[in-house]
Amino acid sequence: MLPTNRQHRGLYIGRAGANSDGMIDNHVEQSGSTGPNSDRLEARLYDYAIRRKAIRSLEVAAAELGVPISEIHVAVARLVELHLLRTDPATRDHLLPTVPQLAATALVSPIERAIYQWQELADRFRERIAGIAGSTRRDDEHIGVIDGVSGVAEIRGVLGSAGRDCRRELVVLHPGRHGEELVDELLETCYRVLDRGVAIRLICPHQSRARFASRAKVSQLLDAGAQIRTRSRLPRAAVVFDESLAILLDFPAAPGGHPTARRVRDRDVVRFVVDTFNQHWDDATPFSAAAPGYADAVDDLHRSIARLMARGLTDDGVARHLGMSVRTCRRHIASLLQNLNAVSRFQAGVRAAALLDQPARPQPG
Repeated sequence: MLPTNRQHRGLYIGRAGANSDGMIDNHVEQSGSTGPNSDRLEARLYDYAIRRKAIRSLEVAAAELGVPISEIHVAVARLVELHLLRTDPATRDHLLPTVPQLAATALVSPIERAIYQWQELADRFRERIAGIAGSTRRDDEHIGVIDGVSGVAEIRGVLGSAGRDCRRELVVLHPGRHGEELVDELLETCYRVLDRGVAIRLICPHQSRARFASRAKVSQLLDAGAQIRTRSRLPRAAVVFDESLAILLDFPAAPGGHPTARRVRDRDVVRFVVDTFNQHWDDATPFSAAAPGYADAVDDLHRSIARLMARGLTDDGVARHLGMSVRTCRRHIASLLQNLNAVSRFQAGVRAAALLDQPARPQPG
């Protein structure tokens, strides 16, 4: 019979403490002590478990892999600690392979929670210091704080901490151009304030009306009590909590890049972000779950297309600016040509420029 997960962890962890600090320290120490040979054995053993659906006998696995049983025990213990192997709950004497994504989530979640807790503690220290300094130096009230964080876990922790302290209103600019899924994942922690009755105003791009997944998410927020409007284009992702803290998000267009965030407490800068949001809000189109596709926003969308055409952008350029597919963009351009009674794209650009009271300037798309 195979040892249980707890017994395997004992082989690997050794003197690891029960607290999260000890766990992290031991992981770092042990990761540094394992060499390429051990990593290769663990990879071979994991591949063995994948191919055979389970490890039913360590002795058989050692024989088939041509490895001493003592090394198999150590490799199994490491794989269990990494959550890549788990005990079969049905038989209790087999080890089953785990999907790598699930293993990573199970292993990293406690570390992320620890990051959130430390981040929240740091925020409380800053607020306490600011409160004490503010009560003694009124002449420095205009001086604020801007600091930066990078990485998904760190940004999620910052947003989660700010969301827990939010009491009145949360405003969100969601441009949705690059990494839309990642933006949704990070902002999910903010939307939980709806459960406490905190108001949310959200502006997202018109494309959220047409994409099925985006429309479903927006409709859920609408049902939960959020106010939502859409615009053709938005400057960047930003979240403001109670008009006192702004978090500006930046998502790299190139794959593999890390998101970054700027946390702003300066009153004047936060007020500027809120004013910018309110200007977009006033010009945005209210979102309705009942209206199909771009229906409610088609006029604003066509105005944006006309502006871009008047600047001389190609169909690809217009589509790229508005974050929609070229095929969808061309369909709207065709409709716009008909509305402008234009027989060519050039004529449509000229007439659009006249309607918008701006000169038509050729510009590469």
